[in-house]
Amino acid sequence: MIPKYYSIAQVADILGISKETLRRWDKNGKLVPKRHPKNKYRVYHRSQLEQFEQAQLLFNSNWDVEVGIKPDRDYTLIELFAGAGGLAIGLEKAGFKSSLLNEIDKKACETLRKNRPEWNVVEGDIAEIDFSQYRNDIDIVSGGFPCQAFSYAGKKRGFEDARGTLFFEYARAVKEINPKVIVAENVRGLLNHDEGRTLDTIKKIIDELGYDLVEPRVLKAVFYQVPQKRERLILVAIRKDISKAVSFNWPAPYKRIMTMKDALKKGELYDSNVPTSEGQKYPERKVEILSRVPQGGYWRDLDDDLQREYMGGSYFLGGGKTGMARRLAWDEPSLTLTTAPAQKQTERCHPSETRPLTVREYARIQTFPDEWEFCGSTSSQYKQIGNAVPVNMAHALGRSIVSLLNEIYQLEKIEIHSNSIKNNNFKQTELAI
Repeated sequence: MIPKYYSIAQVADILGISKETLRRWDKNGKLVPKRHPKNKYRVYHRSQLEQFEQAQLLFNSNWDVEVGIKPDRDYTLIELFAGAGGLAIGLEKAGFKSSLLNEIDKKACETLRKNRPEWNVVEGDIAEIDFSQYRNDIDIVSGGFPCQAFSYAGKKRGFEDARGTLFFEYARAVKEINPKVIVAENVRGLLNHDEGRTLDTIKKIIDELGYDLVEPRVLKAVFYQVPQKRERLILVAIRKDISKAVSFNWPAPYKRIMTMKDALKKGELYDSNVPTSEGQKYPERKVEILSRVPQGGYWRDLDDDLQREYMGGSYFLGGGKTGMARRLAWDEPSLTLTTAPAQKQTERCHPSETRPLTVREYARIQTFPDEWEFCGSTSSQYKQIGNAVPVNMAHALGRSIVSLLNEIYQLEKIEIHSNSIKNNNFKQTELAI
């Protein structure tokens, strides 16, 4: 059921703006909150938000229908740069069967094998793998390639100019496998990386490989049952011999925004409170300082003398530095998780306890199942989780790809049936002659 009332924090997340912007809108009359009829908190009624496209998508979502999407047949998948399995689990939930997963990180490979012994996990450098044995047998190739600047020595800005980058290896795998669909994910920053030239090169290479690229989109994890303000750039491309006859639809958003409470407490996302697990610790003085930061607060909520002590030289620099001395809030999603919860620039302090998030708390915010175990040291586990694609977002994306492949499969069946009729008619004509 879609809520009637939304807090300032929830509206900021839905509209993709800051709470400060909402406060300005309140002052100038553009969007003025009301008093909740029961608790008298300042909130926004659903009717006030319907003027915004982002809210319309949420209120008119097709999520409940899309949840029922199932594969019409087994669809095969090869995943590159698989990490600890966030994307792979989500696609598995959508119904994909993994034929191969490649990852260079030893501990991440141990994690994949421990949880899915049946998966074909190929550990090592992607540059040393020959994918040609899978040619024309795989439905999708997916993966989150690391973003690197490309050389433009030849000024062709195509496949050959990408040599030496990991996207070149991703593209080579696609060229050798020739799947029906390719999916790639990356940080939002790829949009403007090297003044947009990197993405332009990627688009040109995808075209060179024989695929039509759907207009890339930044997906916000908070819209897909993920209690985290994470954004990922998603690229989906369809092989040109298929693309004109089918269409791809981006996943619909979930009906509400999940929060830290949803992540760590028993409720809609999980049927129990978060399990206890190991985690990093703060030094004693840091505990003393951060204990004074309120939920949802950061260094500017400290007294000035503590601000100066904690920030050091950064105190005098420009910018908000909103990640420093940051405490999360129970009624809001987490900020984007990094590869470590206690980095000074990107602090992720527990909402009500003065400590970094634990490994299992990290995993829940990324919507990993509680039974998914991570291998390696504590820092390695944080890194694996922090680098992952949120499982629930991958699941939602996976359903959209399954829908696309179902459409392709139905066309293939029609073509096979049509060819069968033609062959039968031809044989009957021969017999008549």
